Parts: sequence; C-alpha cells; structure tokens
Amino acid sequence: MTDIERMLRGKSIAFRIRSTVKYTIFPNLFRAGLQLQYSDENIKVKAGGGGADKNIVIFDRSEEKIIHTLKGHTKKVTSIVAHPSEKAVLSASPDALLKIWDIDHGSCKFSMKIHDSGITGLSLHPTNNYILASSTDQHWSLSDINNGKLLCKIADQSVTHGLTCCQFHPDGLIFGTGTTDSLVKIWDLKEQKIAANFPGHSGAISAIAFSENGYYLATSADDEVIKLWDLRKLKNFKTVSLDDKYTVRSLTFDSSGHYLAVAGSDVRVYQISKQCDLVTTFSAHTNDATNVRFGPNASYIASVSLDRSLKFYSAN
Repeated sequence: MTDIERMLRGKSIAFRIRSTVKYTIFPNLFRAGLQLQYSDENIKVKAGGGGADKNIVIFDRSEEKIIHTLKGHTKKVTSIVAHPSEKAVLSASPDALLKIWDIDHGSCKFSMKIHDSGITGLSLHPTNNYILASSTDQHWSLSDINNGKLLCKIADQSVTHGLTCCQFHPDGLIFGTGTTDSLVKIWDLKEQKIAANFPGHSGAISAIAFSENGYYLATSADDEVIKLWDLRKLKNFKTVSLDDKYTVRSLTFDSSGHYLAVAGSDVRVYQISKQCDLVTTFSAHTNDATNVRFGPNASYIASVSLDRSLKFYSAN
C-alpha cells in the first residue's frame, strides 16, 4: 500500500488528512500559469514549472532548490512534459513552438515550429520516444523526440476553433483530444482516425486523463462537472457535480487508478467508485491551482497555483 493510499483510506479521512498532512511550501518560485511534471532518476525528483513569464523552472525537491531556468519561449508556457528516463524536458506555448530541453546543460536541443497557432497540450508516448501535441490550428501532431522530426500532422476538420488538450492512453495505441466544441474524441494512432466520440459536456474541454490501468477516462470542461468514462463499455458511468463556478484546470489519476486528483478552484482527491466519493480537499493555495500530480510511487501529492507557489502534501 502506498503512502497516499494510507493517507486516503478510512471513513473519517477528511478530518484525519487535515490534521496529519504535512505541507511543504515553496513560495515565489514561479510566476502565474504553472504546469507541473516529474522526472524520477532514482536519486533526485525534479519538478518543472512553466508559467506566464515564458520560462521553465527545474526544481529539485530533494535539495529544495532551482537547478535551471530555461528561457526561449516568446509566450507563456502552457504545457511541459518531463522525460521519465532521460534528462530532458519538453515544453509548448501559444507561440506555436515545441521545444526539447537538455536538463544537464540547461539548453534547448530542438525547437520545432510544427503548428500554425498555439499548442494547447503535450503527451509523451508510452515508449518515451514520441510526443503528441494538440493545437488551436485544429491539428494534432506526432514528433520523434530523439531527432526533433515531425512524423505526422492530422487535422480534425469537425472542430470549429481548435483542440484544447491531448493525452495518450497507457497502451499507446489510442489517445484522446479535447475540443472547443465540448467533445472528447478518441483517436486510433495507427489509422489516424477517430475511433469514438464522448459527448455530454458543455463548454470547451479543459482537461482529460486516462487511468494507468487503461480502464477509465476522466474529463472536464467549462461546465462545473467531471465525467468518468468506462473505456471498456465506451460509457459515462459517473458525472461529478462541482461547486458553482468551480474551474477545473488539471486531472490526474494515481498509478493504481483508484484515486483522481483535481486542480482548479482548490486541490481535491476523489476515490473512483460508483459513488466517486470526495475523500479530501486541500485549500492551501490562495488562488486557483493550475496543476496537480501524484509523486513517484504516490509518495506525495504536489500542486502549483496562480498564487506562484509549489506545494507538496505528504503523510507525516
């Protein structure tokens, strides 16, 4: 059982978490509009944040210090992905550039102008060799991160204003995209065609996330609900209603697929079941949380926010 599972279990969990969770706070590390990813090199865990100052910050949690500040984008950084085994970070921005960075040297290896307008999402293929990007130009693209070459660029001609996000399924054979037209679409990578449509939201799709076991998909939009889909049945099995004017900016499952973390008006965790119980809420940020992630082996939860802080939540 992971630390997070120990931390989350029990009927009186909300009370126990609020009284036992340790907050580690690093204020003013980043500016507004943050994204967060991890790279576990067995020795150090690094968190990268990209923000409205157009920079990417590589932060070493174990040493509690900034390693690099990567500069090169001309507009705010909206998506970053840390490579799980290589010392590399990939970033994207409304400047339409996809950049691959060398963490060791703090330098840019490749800068690719693939799309005609802003990139809205990035997702690393499970082989760790290819990067998926979505864009407001109504296209998604796949590139080889080893040589910085574009492999394909496919248009979703049914979308009126563009794609809002993207995410690979853990099997690497399919992936999902969110649209400004309230639809979540599942694509067959090999056929480069839409395999399924998931309607039901209203407003632009804000986030999508697949569970690591491949069974579930979580989606959100500008409609104050989270929808959970069973991919084996292609069916929405639960719609979670949120507070009035609640904004969802990020969704992520833990490695077991039993818990879903949400970043937005606060940071919260749901247990995936028929009821989808809310097990805890973290209200430590003073502004919207922009991203949340479970740490390696679910040993902690981390979040970043428009309040310019990075926070870690772990069991004492």
